Amino acid sequence: MEIAISTFGAILALVIALTLIIKKTPPAYALILGALVGGFVGCFDVEFVVSKMLLGAQDICKPTMRVLAAGVLAGVLIQSGAALKIAYSIKNAMGEKFAIASIILSAFILTASGVFIDVAVLTVAPIALVLASKSNYSRMAILIALIGGGKSGNIISPNPNTIVGAENFGVQMTDVMLRSIPASICGLIVTLIISYMLIKKGDGVSESENLSEEKILPSLWASLIGPATAIFLLILRPLANINIDPMIALPIGGIVSAICMGKFLQLNSYIKLGLEKMTPIAVLLLGTGTVAGIIQASTLKTNIADFMKYFGIADALLAPLSGIMMSGAAASTVAGATIASATFAEIITASGVNAIWGAVMVCAGATVLDHLPHGSFFHVSGGSVNMNFKNRLKLIPYESLIGGTLAFVATLSYYIVQIFFGV
Repeated sequence: MEIAISTFGAILALVIALTLIIKKTPPAYALILGALVGGFVGCFDVEFVVSKMLLGAQDICKPTMRVLAAGVLAGVLIQSGAALKIAYSIKNAMGEKFAIASIILSAFILTASGVFIDVAVLTVAPIALVLASKSNYSRMAILIALIGGGKSGNIISPNPNTIVGAENFGVQMTDVMLRSIPASICGLIVTLIISYMLIKKGDGVSESENLSEEKILPSLWASLIGPATAIFLLILRPLANINIDPMIALPIGGIVSAICMGKFLQLNSYIKLGLEKMTPIAVLLLGTGTVAGIIQASTLKTNIADFMKYFGIADALLAPLSGIMMSGAAASTVAGATIASATFAEIITASGVNAIWGAVMVCAGATVLDHLPHGSFFHVSGGSVNMNFKNRLKLIPYESLIGGTLAFVATLSYYIVQIFFGV
């Protein structure tokens, strides 16, 4: 008789990991320990549990390598000042009259270019504080603008969540990015509306907090050429059936960027910074892989599928719902997309859902609850604009609404395409 981990054991693994993360245990260790204890309680066979944990971590190695490769482009954009130049250029082009829109667009473009959302928020935040102090906008308005812009750009970017989601569904990342565009646009619109609703809500930003000054930065074209090169190489597959893996395209974009900015000799230091930024994400992915391995070997996924059938819930909804649940458990887009796609991809595609759309809906769903307080993004984003804990909590419903919009439109897009084109 084949061994299987019980549903209770799989749920316990997630609960233990969540509890430890809340207690400030490093997320990777929290996930590993949760997987080990939950797996053992679920089947009382340590050897089997460890083998499934290792198998889950092994399955995540390929996307992890691509995430590390993405660090080259991210490091160049951040360290060279290219990311800051892009943000300043948007601000200057749009002016103070459209300050909120420029904040949203800056965060959107940076994350869409491959900058991790935490870094994008931290990069644009000083500029947002300047605009808020001059225009008398509230702290809540500029932070939701940063977060919403980042979330909307994240689902169409060569960022870790998209890389992992595409890999686990066995599809090309560019296909996932392109099909996420309608959801991304709707996310931007909802973010703009919510930001304007919050303009006068909460405390404002004083001039003493205006610490941003425009330093000597590279030219705009040199700042944009790197991400443009990477994205061009990635979309060659849908355009010309030329498949260039992100592991190649993203570092090439970083190298081209450094050359065009005349900073090729500094490339090594940029790469080191990129590796520093991506290493915690890579380690987190390995931790999430162990939990995914336990869930895959458990009866949880079949029980969830049976539950949905019993209550007449469409099979396709498992994709966004799994992304929502797992991102809420880990308070991380990357961890949520990883666990959900690794665990449920087979069931989702077996139900007749196109694999590309399955990845699109999982990645969009993973943005709905990735900002909860037991995750790092909650604290990093709040700290970027000097927001206290109480006010930061007040933004959670608005963030969830933006993420919910992304998930809803991604799912709606799938149904529309299925109805009219049958795919």
